[in-house]
Amino acid sequence: MKIKDQFITLGQALKEVAVIDSGGQAKWFLAEIPVWVNDEEENRRGRKLYPGDQVTIQDHGTFMITRDDR
Repeated sequence: MKIKDQFITLGQALKEVAVIDSGGQAKWFLAEIPVWVNDEEENRRGRKLYPGDQVTIQDHGTFMITRDDR
């Protein structure tokens, strides 16, 4: 996943990769589905993700945060 800003929140990232339809679903999703950031379980939708962070979502796969320098 490429980002243009310095960081993206976990809730925004879940929406961006189409795991959830709206930001309002992030809190529920994170309470029900295991998500790991850099191999540590994470349930805060406001967790800031930076280039180089790896996100793993149970039953959805793994993606890496990268910087879009365009």
